[in-house]
Order: sequence, then C-alpha cells, then structure tokens
Amino acid sequence: MKAIAYQKFGSSEVLQMVEQSKPAITSDQVLVKIKAFSINPMDWKIRKGEMKLMSGSKFPKNTGADFAGIIEEIGSSVNNLNIGDEVFGVVKNLMKEGVSAEYVAVPASLIWKKPDTISFSQAASLPVVGTAAVAAVEKMGKINARTRILINGATGGFGMILLQLLKQKSANITAVTSTEGVAYAERWGATEVIDYTRENVLSQKKTYDIVVDLSGKMRYTKAKEIMKSKSLFINPTPQPVEIPLAVLGNLFRSKKHIVLLSNPATSYTEFLLDAVDKGLDIEVNTVFPFAQYKQAYQYAEKGGYVGKIAVEVNGNQ
Repeated sequence: MKAIAYQKFGSSEVLQMVEQSKPAITSDQVLVKIKAFSINPMDWKIRKGEMKLMSGSKFPKNTGADFAGIIEEIGSSVNNLNIGDEVFGVVKNLMKEGVSAEYVAVPASLIWKKPDTISFSQAASLPVVGTAAVAAVEKMGKINARTRILINGATGGFGMILLQLLKQKSANITAVTSTEGVAYAERWGATEVIDYTRENVLSQKKTYDIVVDLSGKMRYTKAKEIMKSKSLFINPTPQPVEIPLAVLGNLFRSKKHIVLLSNPATSYTEFLLDAVDKGLDIEVNTVFPFAQYKQAYQYAEKGGYVGKIAVEVNGNQ
C-alpha cells in the first residue's frame, strides 16, 4: 500500500510517499480502508522533533492520528462492527502511530460508525480536536453566563468545536481570530470577537476567568496579564518543559496553568456523536488529494485558516 512516511525529523520536505505492507490485524482489531485523514498541529510538532521525549526517535514514522474510511477486515473477537461499515476513529498511541496510508489496523474500541449526515473528511476531522474540546470543557469546571472565557485562536479545528460546546453552557466567550474567522466565531457562539489583525487582546483592560490558547503563541507568562486573580490558563499545545513546571507552579499560585493532554475516550466520542446528531458544525477548509500531501502540510502549518485540513485517500475506489 502507499503511505506517507519520514526517515528523520524536519520540515514537510522530509515527508515521502513510500510502499509499505498492508497491516495485519489481531483478534481485537479492524482493517480500515482509509478515505480521509485530517491534519493536526501535533503532526508537525512530532515530525519536527519537538515531542521526541514522548514520540521517540525510531524511524520510519507515519503521520496523522484521526481518519475515516470503510472496514475491510474484522478480527475474530470483534462483534459490534461489520465489513463495509463506514467508520471514523483514531490510533491508540497518538505519539508513535500514524494513519497517513491507504489502510490502517486499529482496535475496534477506537472506531465508531460514521453518521450519514457528515462526509468522510468531516468525520476524520473530529476525533482529536473534538475529544480535546470536551476535555477542555471538563477542566473548566462549573461555568455559566457570568464566566468570562477568552479563546485565542478560536476558529481552527479545536476552537470550532470548543466554541459550540461552550455556547450550550451560555458562557460569556471572547474569541480571538483572523478577519476571515470573525463571522464563523459569531456563528459558533462567541459573545464578542476580536480580530487580531486589528487589535491586540493583551492591550485590553478586561480580565478573564479562563484563558484558552489554541494558537500556541500566547504563553502563560503573557496570559497572566489578562487573567483574574483566581483563574485558569488552559494550554493544549505545551512545550515539553512546561508540563512538569505547570504542575509544580500550580502549588503556589491562584492563576493556574492547566496543561491539557487528552487521549480520545469512548465517553467523549459518544458525546460528540450526540452533538453531531444535534447539528454540530464541522468546517473542513480544504481537502487535498493524497498525492498533494506536502502541499497539505505546508498549507496547514502556515495557519490562519478556519476549521480543519483533510487529505483524501483512495479517491472513489
């Protein structure tokens, strides 16, 4: 089968289309013929070597974590799925496995039937950012209309889901986004929208109960300036050194630095499936063909777009 892999850490230029053996499944796995996978910031952080303490340095590596496709084989102990089912899912080890190929073997517990109302590209765009958004809401604790929340980088894949989940809780949300993202942020539930090309959120006089940085550009040291005396900073894109420092520092401060490291959980995904049934909006900005994988990653890494980027595999096969 064709797969995208790399033999060393580096830019998108290290990615190569290679031939690999179709994976064999174990009794609790299914073989999925991939129709689409999505791109997440974690993909290039791992590829650039920024997460090597967790990802390891063994090559070759594939990339991508969440996908959608059609079941082609099922293991002997799998009884809740069938060959031909349209499904979406995620790999077991986000740091060491990848789905950038024509086929993937995954535990049946990590895939779910794709709702008919969404495309393969939309389904592939949901697991990583969707479950992280549910985890972020959990970390926030009790929130209501008086809870002031700032989301920086609010209209990427993560922000898209987080805004819609917080809207259900009637939270007071300020979204920071690009000019292109303003209308989307309003549609997804923001109370107030700041266009970062026109205004610096750090120059405001307002303070917040919760600050969520989804851009990777607002570090805790800066966020403290706009946080209330008792507040949370939620960081889903930590530098490795920030993880232990945040835990230690929180023992001595009321402005807490919460590092969000979530793995897709069945309960979270069931929650998201219910949200899809209720009309959750999944915006896929661009779908690249498999052969244009380098362009897809280059486009994704530049940022500034709304929603997710997906790569289509196996075309109409």
